[in-house]
Amino acid sequence: MNAINEGMINIAIEALTAQVADSYAEAQGIPVTEALQFFMTTKTFELLINPKSYLCLETAPYVEDMLNAELSGDWDSWMEV
Repeated sequence: MNAINEGMINIAIEALTAQVADSYAEAQGIPVTEALQFFMTTKTFELLINPKSYLCLETAPYVEDMLNAELSGDWDSWMEV
């Protein structure tokens, strides 16, 4: 089995970022570029781009749940997810 390398981590981060931004844009009725810019200002994104968090190995719905918990101010749920 191959070890996860930096390139694979970057691809996973980029893919999740795109999926979450697309979902957020659709839910809010805003352009994807605006959703992406917003997502990149969140604590969830900050955690996503930290390879040591391993959040990049989760699914897009999991990351979306974290973002929704953050946006609703539900930090207890954000930490649980």
